Amino acid sequence: MIRSWMVIGGVALLIALAANFITPSDRQWFKHLQRPRWLTIEAAIPIIWTVIFICGAWSAYIIWESNPGTTSTWLLMGLYLLLEIVTIAYTPVMFRLRSLRVGTILGGTGLIICIILILAVLPISGWAALLLVPYLLWSPIGTYTTWQMMRLNPQDV
Repeated sequence: MIRSWMVIGGVALLIALAANFITPSDRQWFKHLQRPRWLTIEAAIPIIWTVIFICGAWSAYIIWESNPGTTSTWLLMGLYLLLEIVTIAYTPVMFRLRSLRVGTILGGTGLIICIILILAVLPISGWAALLLVPYLLWSPIGTYTTWQMMRLNPQDV
């Protein structure tokens, strides 16, 4: 029997794999951009996002299990899905368009969706809302970093 956590985790993993649709020239473009001097933890960013995605999937699992199969739960699953798609789109879309502005917009959009999602799940489960807090804390940092990179690389806005 396939369990709900397997489906939620599998969907999250499949969407996350979409972040790999970038070319070597896309990577080179990003690698050559100037970064803020204070950005010293760049190597840890993939680990940070992995933890955030695990927390998000766990949050979705809690919400699903609280009222499985109802219309309201399916709508919330759609909001979780939208949040992950917008978040994962950041890298391939920004790289492909070579636009830090697009990255900043996607980062800000993810933050807004996360706030809406937290407000929507809070009445159902405080734990599910709490598991979204890492996203709420980290997303503005990533968005601000991208915005700062826009200022340092005006040719790549």
